[in-house]
Amino acid sequence: MNRPEEWEPESAALVRPYVITKGRGLPDDGELSLITLVTAAPDQGQRPTRLSPEELRLLDLCSAGYLSVAEIAGHTRLPLGVVRIVLAALKDGGYVLTRPPVARARLADKELLEEVLNGLRAKFG
Repeated sequence: MNRPEEWEPESAALVRPYVITKGRGLPDDGELSLITLVTAAPDQGQRPTRLSPEELRLLDLCSAGYLSVAEIAGHTRLPLGVVRIVLAALKDGGYVLTRPPVARARLADKELLEEVLNGLRAKFG
């Protein structure tokens, strides 16, 4: 049997998601969907010290600019649900800002495009 001084700490990959999320549940899908864009809030002085390592890691990642929730999960290799929960906690704490993704552009009217094309053909042959 190993003595206590021979024990090695477990790697971070073995930390259970329940520990990372502190037992919190998933936020609403409307609040943080896969394509919701997230960025760090403007600096409020110094770096927060009461955040977990995972929260600090997400905050550092978001400080570079807007990223989608799916991109953040991909970069951190954490489960998507865990990332959504931690981001919701950071949002509630005022550490990150979220916004909905850019809306799709409205499709142009096909009849209008045909009229423009016909006008160009008439003018330029």
